[in-house]
Amino acid sequence: MSPFPYRLVATDLDGTLLRADESVSARTRDALTAATAAGAAHIVVTGRAVPWTRHILDDLGYEGLAVCGQGAQVYHAGEHRLLTSLTLDRQLAGLALSKIEAEVGSLAVAASRDGLEGEVLIGPGYRVQEGPLPYVPYEDPTELWAAPLTKLYVQHPTLTDDQLTRVARETVGGLVDVVMAGPGIVEIVPLGLSKATGLSLAARRLGVKAAETIAFGDMPNDIPLFGWAAHGVAMANAHEELKAVADEVTASNEEDGIAVVLERLLQA
Repeated sequence: MSPFPYRLVATDLDGTLLRADESVSARTRDALTAATAAGAAHIVVTGRAVPWTRHILDDLGYEGLAVCGQGAQVYHAGEHRLLTSLTLDRQLAGLALSKIEAEVGSLAVAASRDGLEGEVLIGPGYRVQEGPLPYVPYEDPTELWAAPLTKLYVQHPTLTDDQLTRVARETVGGLVDVVMAGPGIVEIVPLGLSKATGLSLAARRLGVKAAETIAFGDMPNDIPLFGWAAHGVAMANAHEELKAVADEVTASNEEDGIAVVLERLLQA
């Protein structure tokens, strides 16, 4: 049996590691355990900020590094502390928001505040997915800018996620970055920030290189991740933009797509 060919396994959460009910299957857990026993580190790389990620990591018994907030936060799960955190310039964010609204009309807006306990603020009309993730509604727009933020979330009443992302990038691409992270989740983040920048910081701490990394994902915000890693694996349920740049496509998140690939590599 050949040794496991990668020293780092990077996995997105939603639509990738997690099933629709936010659980991780026993088969996928076992495959990740076997990969780490073979010498690879596992790093979660998610668009979720730490407060919306921590309970999942705790349930997994995960004690390593996690990259959260689209790369803005490197979090040490075992020590429950932030190692790095990059915030969104609120003046630039406000300008970007006004420019996008000048093009497409009013947006529903939410925001993720910085820090281990950073609240997610939900503005009028913003559609929130049902589930256990905590959030705080706001009515006064000044509340949005009252504390440091990692990102904004925007929704439009009629434009699709793809349409809104495209228009926003064309309008404010020189001020901020705009990423599509999931259904109904279009985000405004600091210019130059991506999952790849966050993972590169975490990997450096582990002494691991991009050439030693395999990455799994499902959405366009995983494109920089695939560009950084040696091998990018898209889930069967992935967005077509990600599949177009993937090195391979595996089974869906509901069908243990991560385990399918890791088991093959472990048995090679």
